[in-house]
Amino acid sequence: MSNRSNASLYDRLGGVYAISAVVDTFIDRIMVDPVLNANPLVDEAHHRVPKAGFKYLVTEMVCMATGGPQRYTGKAMKESHHHLKITPAEWTVFAGHFKAVLDHYKVPEAEQKELFELVGTTRGDIVMEEVPAARKAS
Repeated sequence: MSNRSNASLYDRLGGVYAISAVVDTFIDRIMVDPVLNANPLVDEAHHRVPKAGFKYLVTEMVCMATGGPQRYTGKAMKESHHHLKITPAEWTVFAGHFKAVLDHYKVPEAEQKELFELVGTTRGDIVMEEVPAARKAS
């Protein structure tokens, strides 16, 4: 058996079953968040995309990114998020949900730090740094 410190993040998180449980809870939270859904583009996407498929793709992506054997079959982050015009404030809400879910599942701080570093690499492809004028007024 491999030393825990040598194990992949995927293995330290508990593999696909543990990761899919976290993703399941996380997606349930963000799909109904009123701050995220105040963005009409996000709200529309949340009602257009079947939740089960969304959970599946996010699970694939997290498993692959953490060293698991799965391969992500979805769109690139920029392609799947650019049209949503996600703001830095919405990203912060998203990250807050992620942290709360990781805490709920008692994911150790070291693994949480690694997960946030991985998620952080996608921020530039997901977040619009310039808030759309139409959204500033709201």
